[in-house]
Amino acid sequence: MRPEPGQVLHFSEDPSIARFVPHVAATARQPDAFVWAVDAARSPDYWFPRQCPRAMAWATPSTTDDDRARFLGPGAGERVHAVEYGWLEAMRTVRLFAYRFPAERFVPMGDHAWVAVEPVEPLGAAERVGDLFELHEAAGIELRVLPKLSEFWASVVASTCGFSGIRLRNAR
Repeated sequence: MRPEPGQVLHFSEDPSIARFVPHVAATARQPDAFVWAVDAARSPDYWFPRQCPRAMAWATPSTTDDDRARFLGPGAGERVHAVEYGWLEAMRTVRLFAYRFPAERFVPMGDHAWVAVEPVEPLGAAERVGDLFELHEAAGIELRVLPKLSEFWASVVASTCGFSGIRLRNAR
């Protein structure tokens, strides 16, 4: 589930949103109100239940061979996502939806998101995302299951890999 050219996506467990209005997210680091979306490259970051903590790492041009072997390992491709065992059932059963938006209504926010400052209506009805495990497999992203994310996360942020962590406050 990725946006088509000229689109960005918003993922939600609510399939009934007809209009997205800018708001200040509870976890926001800035005081401005936005409608949040992601592009094709960052869509896999959201193939999870909303509150699921996840740590993600990927190869970049500056990733060393040692870090590539340590974090991505043989057979892992260019990207790995890690979750805790306690979230497996939620990943199997969550009803996750994607909303498509015209990208021209959004501007980039850092290297990970797109934001709109005006209300935005989706380009049609919410689309069921489907099996999250199958999405990861089809994208060639290794999904790693760990007892706790903290050790993996501490190591990844100190490495030469690219990384992102979402909802880590919900981790064990």
